[in-house]
Amino acid sequence: MSKGPELFSDFGKEAKDLLDKDYTSDQKFTISSFSYTGVALVSNLVNKGGLSSGDVAVQYKHKNAVVDVKLDTESNILTTFTITDLLPSAKTVASVKLPDYNSGKLEVQYFHEHAALTTAVGIKKSPSVDFSATMGTPSIAFGAEASYMASSGEFTKYNAGVNVTKPDSNASVILADKGDSLRVSYLHHLNQLNGGALVGEIARKFSTNENTLTVGCSYLVDPHTLVKAKLNNHGNLGALVQHELRPKSFLTISGAFNTKALEKTPKFGLALSLKP
Repeated sequence: MSKGPELFSDFGKEAKDLLDKDYTSDQKFTISSFSYTGVALVSNLVNKGGLSSGDVAVQYKHKNAVVDVKLDTESNILTTFTITDLLPSAKTVASVKLPDYNSGKLEVQYFHEHAALTTAVGIKKSPSVDFSATMGTPSIAFGAEASYMASSGEFTKYNAGVNVTKPDSNASVILADKGDSLRVSYLHHLNQLNGGALVGEIARKFSTNENTLTVGCSYLVDPHTLVKAKLNNHGNLGALVQHELRPKSFLTISGAFNTKALEKTPKFGLALSLKP
């Protein structure tokens, strides 16, 4: 693949991951196993609000092709085929979720030294078409995305933004929701945090005149323990501790509560991920 600008869907992803990834109020158990033949098996069990659900996923890799099959407790089967470099610098992804045959989708991603393009088409009578384009370099890129509904002949989504990446920082500005919302984020890695980072995000909804300011940080206590925290101007505080029990196996404990409503019960989550 060409080393060029990232996809539009990845704009601000590092900042978003620091603020959202691994935070949970559920109990989740994951166990994974791998074989030398290219087969991976992943089982998930989740307890959410007293209700349990789970899924089993199998992945098979062979040369430039990957097949993923996931079966959940609601008898849904999601199958995804991914082929890389079927055409030069292109990735093709086909997926279908049974028994809903109308959920099928075909996506093509193309990567160039100064551009990245994606097109996804739903496989049904009146499909929707999603497409995005970014232009620039790995350091700075401008992009846009849109969704077009064939049945109504209307655009259901269009967003645009800019992303700036440096070795120790990342900044993005995204105009979304058909121009009704604006999200600005900035992330900076600090040696003082042992490889951790500070992040700030401002989100504004123009139609409701609502602003949300969120700040967060991550700190590496030691090579095996990560601590994260976040707080927004509405008083929502979240924190987590993630410890690597053994290589690629993690225990994560997270919690959240509203500092402006201390009478409410805090939320706690636990996630255990085991890999051989």
